[in-house]
Amino acid sequence: LPQMSSGAADLRQRKKQSDPESDKMLCDCPFPDVLVQRFAKLFFGCLAAVTSGMMYAVYLSTYHERKFWFSSRQELEREITFQGDSAIYYSFYKELLKAPSFERGVYELTHNNRTVSLKTINAVQQMTLYPELIASVLYQASGSEEVIEPVYFYIGIVFGLQGIYVTALFVTSWVMSGTWLAGMLTVAWFIINRTDTTRIDYSIPSRENWALPYFACQVAALTGYLKKNLNCSAEKFCYLLVSASTYTFMMMWEYSHYLLFIQAVSLFLLDSFALAQTEKVHEVYKIYLFSLFLGYLLQFENSALLVSPLLSLVAALMLSKCLQVTKKGTFMSRLLKIMYIYLVLTVTVTLNFLLKMFVPHKENEHLLRFLEVKLGLNTTKNFTMNWLLCQESLQAPSQDFFLRLTQSSLLPFYILVLIICLFSVTQVIFRRMCGEPLKETVKLEDGRIGERPEIVYHVIHTILLGSLAMCLEGMKYLWTPYVCMLAAFGVCSPELWMTLFKWLRLKAVHPILLALILSMAVPTIIGFSLWKEFFPRIMTELSELQEFYDPDTVELMTWIKRQAPVAAVFAGSPQLMGVIKLCTGWMVSSLPSYNDDDLLKRNENIYQIYSKRSAEDIYKILTSYKANFLVIEDSICNEVGPVRGCRVKDLLDIANGHVVCEEGDSYAYSKHGRFCHEIKMNYSPYVNYFTRVYWNRSYFVYRINTVISFQS
Repeated sequence: LPQMSSGAADLRQRKKQSDPESDKMLCDCPFPDVLVQRFAKLFFGCLAAVTSGMMYAVYLSTYHERKFWFSSRQELEREITFQGDSAIYYSFYKELLKAPSFERGVYELTHNNRTVSLKTINAVQQMTLYPELIASVLYQASGSEEVIEPVYFYIGIVFGLQGIYVTALFVTSWVMSGTWLAGMLTVAWFIINRTDTTRIDYSIPSRENWALPYFACQVAALTGYLKKNLNCSAEKFCYLLVSASTYTFMMMWEYSHYLLFIQAVSLFLLDSFALAQTEKVHEVYKIYLFSLFLGYLLQFENSALLVSPLLSLVAALMLSKCLQVTKKGTFMSRLLKIMYIYLVLTVTVTLNFLLKMFVPHKENEHLLRFLEVKLGLNTTKNFTMNWLLCQESLQAPSQDFFLRLTQSSLLPFYILVLIICLFSVTQVIFRRMCGEPLKETVKLEDGRIGERPEIVYHVIHTILLGSLAMCLEGMKYLWTPYVCMLAAFGVCSPELWMTLFKWLRLKAVHPILLALILSMAVPTIIGFSLWKEFFPRIMTELSELQEFYDPDTVELMTWIKRQAPVAAVFAGSPQLMGVIKLCTGWMVSSLPSYNDDDLLKRNENIYQIYSKRSAEDIYKILTSYKANFLVIEDSICNEVGPVRGCRVKDLLDIANGHVVCEEGDSYAYSKHGRFCHEIKMNYSPYVNYFTRVYWNRSYFVYRINTVISFQS
């Protein structure tokens, strides 16, 4: 019996020792009810995200149809709705579809001598036509020729990408907050503030409309990748999605590497303060390097990527990686951390300077000159620079912009969320400098939202983008979507409310319970108020039939197709030349492209038709580009702009020295009258060089005489 009792005691002891392990296994294996809840949450969240994207795409398509009456228009009238650079992009898409084979079409675009007179261009590289290549392949490979017209297929892809854009923002907010209610609020704010979140309304084929959806997918994947305690399969999926979307984004937009540079700066600051896993951040740096290398090869050895600040920064970070300090808390470690940041910045600037010195490049030099003038570091009378400075997208944002964001309640909640997150991040940085380690898992009751690396990244990123948006209104299309996302995440996140209550030290009400209640109640109230105020407006937009009809342009294009010789070359404003190229296929002397110095110089020279120059000077300029016909737009010649000094003719007078300033007043002076006015008078010497062959209320077309008649 004593032996039996001792054996039973040993058995009980072994059971007690094994109990903690079995309990741990039970904790690691979720109960079926928990699995069902997680699956239901994931299923309905994904369904809501996809549905939101699809509904937004349908909304854009319906609004576009109501605005332009697209289905009831003839092909020529549809094509006129594409203006400026949008017309050029779509014209190349048409050329690809008309080519006998895809390979032949690509060859003709890369050796294009039928668009701009006296110039052979690689249109794929210069105009970044990879979206058109993909669209033409999909259209032909899917057998859509007999099902849908090319123009519907083209704009349908763009609208579909906008749906993906909205879905990616939905997912990002969902991942950050843990509830897909934040995603719904993000989409609502995005659509309500559509004037300030996207340019899809009036520039469908623009490069950012093709590229930004991929960047949104990259940001969503990066948000998940930076999260702590991510399981292996989810981490690999996020990594692959970041890689694919980063490279695709870089191929779709010639200015993508600048936006990725801002993102890299955000990650650099995140890593410098030891707020994220260094290994993950450096894996993203490797993705940048791989995308730059592959983009350089596939973009016909694009030298702009080699001299980009993104490459210089990532290379500097890789070189300086060995100097990063692992010990925390000591004065020497903090001093070395400051030296490390200084070293990275110094190496970045030096490396970029050396690359620009030794790598031949011409791309985007005008952007640097523009920034010099914009920041007040230089002054210029150059027409192109001053014309860019006068563009609305390159001005500081107007008060109406902030008023619209405030009326939709977006701006107040964004500022609230940003302040709370920023103070929390500042506290975390201070603790890290004092040597306090980060918690492996941040719980709701901790009230430390600033310890989550994905939150810190978005705070830094939105501040950098917001700083640019405060200087250039065009940057609002990059910043405002993430304002929607961050504000929606904040009001739906119990952690953010708990962080606020920790500071306020609430005792009357349990802070966790109050945080959970507010994270549901506040977005619900916001949603109902937005529904009540803005949903009727959106439905009114979709029900109203707007009329877009430009008979003068239709008549001009019809006359060109019927009367002008096939080999004719047309000269005029770059925006009109893009429409002429699309609608008629005739060769033009300039294009609405602003990333090539030669085309910029052409545009400036041909704009002289609106200056105070002699008939002989204009004739020499036009014949130097082998132009046969000149088109003068009455809207430019008689322009009455809201800002005096920003009209085309004013900028030309300044560049040509035809403006005299005395005691603060400006006076125009030239011995010649304004060419676009004088040529309409039909007297010598203008009739010696030019013969009017067509006119209507908006356009005057002149044939450029090959044999000059000196009649009185």
